[in-house]
Amino acid sequence: MRMNKLKLIVLLGVFASYSTSCSVQNNVTKTPPVKNTPKPNNNTNPPKQPVTGTKPTPGASTDDNFRTTLPEIKREFRGAWIASVANINWPSRNDLTVDQQKAEAINMLETLKNNNFNAAIFQIRPSADALYTSNIEPWSYFLTGETGTAPYPNYDPLQFWIEEAHKRGLELHVWLNPYRAHHSNGGAVNKLSMVNKLSDIVVRLKNGMYWFDPANPKTQGHVSNVVKDIVKRYDIDAIHFDDYFYPYATYNKGADFPDNATWNAYVSSGGTLSRADWRRDNVNKFVERIYKEIHAEKNNVKFGISPFGIWKPGYPAGVVGSSQYDELYADAKLWLNKGWVDYFSPQLYWPIDSKGQAFESLLNWWQSENTMKRHLWPGLNTVEIRVSDRPTEIKNQIEISRKVLKNDAGEIHWSIAGLTKNPGMLPTLKNGPYAEKALTPKSPWIKAVPLQTPTLFATDNGSFVQTSWSTKNAADVFQWVLFTQYNGVWDTEILTLDTLSKDIPKFKDGKKLSGVAIKAIDRLGNESDYMAKKIK
Repeated sequence: MRMNKLKLIVLLGVFASYSTSCSVQNNVTKTPPVKNTPKPNNNTNPPKQPVTGTKPTPGASTDDNFRTTLPEIKREFRGAWIASVANINWPSRNDLTVDQQKAEAINMLETLKNNNFNAAIFQIRPSADALYTSNIEPWSYFLTGETGTAPYPNYDPLQFWIEEAHKRGLELHVWLNPYRAHHSNGGAVNKLSMVNKLSDIVVRLKNGMYWFDPANPKTQGHVSNVVKDIVKRYDIDAIHFDDYFYPYATYNKGADFPDNATWNAYVSSGGTLSRADWRRDNVNKFVERIYKEIHAEKNNVKFGISPFGIWKPGYPAGVVGSSQYDELYADAKLWLNKGWVDYFSPQLYWPIDSKGQAFESLLNWWQSENTMKRHLWPGLNTVEIRVSDRPTEIKNQIEISRKVLKNDAGEIHWSIAGLTKNPGMLPTLKNGPYAEKALTPKSPWIKAVPLQTPTLFATDNGSFVQTSWSTKNAADVFQWVLFTQYNGVWDTEILTLDTLSKDIPKFKDGKKLSGVAIKAIDRLGNESDYMAKKIK
């Protein structure tokens, strides 16, 4: 009886265990196998020949960092002037709505970006006025049709241009005319004009323009305050002056510049310079002051001047024409010799075969005077150079500049209208010298904090590699350069600041991706070290 009870207990236990097991199995949800479908990529080109080897595991991280030799990044300054005076370029009229102004600006910047330019030189102070928010000078007549009247609805055109340019990987250089107080096409001189507000330092010329007296310390102080205010408040890349210092003789119909008051005060104080040397000395001191003040405020902001293309007739031998040294009292050679500029863009507006102003001879002469090794980027007369085939002439001038300037080549086109209104100009440039994007040349004399090496992430997703990158000092980065290696050959791609990831095809033109690398570029064109990863 006792054995029978024991057997019964054992049998009941076995039955209970079996029942529980069946119940658990019946309640388990069976999950079907998951297929990891690679993300489609329109840029992926299948290999022309079957590729053997281990198929990459989808989603696997590629942590194989390595050191290598990356190719040099192409560098060349490619800029265009955008003039606001007399509504030459932007805005095209002074009665446009804000939306129309913005649309024109975006169209110009898109044109530059799409044709591999890297800078816009935008005129924000054509005549002691402002195409930006200022507490020093009034809103420009060329913006709204009346001096001192703000755009409606109110916005800051300069801030808009900066943001839209940088978004497209373009430098934004702001162009100021230092001494012109009122342009003859600038409407009526009203009570808000600087002609009336600073009447004690302004003179009227016989062509209807008004000019600040460059010799007056108050003039120099006023313009200095304007420049420092812009540099301090705006995230610009450069301050730019053109060729107007003392005015051209025709502006006063050949009469001498009316500065008797300041000249007599100078002589009375014991000054011994001739009147011409005194005028040049006024401008020289001003240029040096502006250069130093810009870098004291923000070291990364460059200072550029675009003087008249001839210093004096006979320099070099055979050159004839106007003398900026004697007419404008601009000793531009001295500024270049002293290194009071970061870039120098003499307006070489004559054809290659011009007798008396040959393009290459003048460029070589200016280069010989560039003893401080600053950037020398000539201004080209893209809009109206006197030749039968302008696109070919400009292309050839770019090629000459590259030959003369070598690794520090560059040019500025006068003006953006010369690029857009001649149907052959942009195709000639983009299919020729501007076929590839380029970084602006470095400025090694300007001290900069070294960029940290960016961190590169790469994930193999089958037909493509998903890459992304980041850096701790993002505020100092202006652009990125992505390097991709196919069958051992590196390619480069310049990317805008907001591009932080890219899907890279595993195969391109039958070649296999074998490496990826990334560099950061700062506002002065300096490169960080790179991070590179092998792709298996």
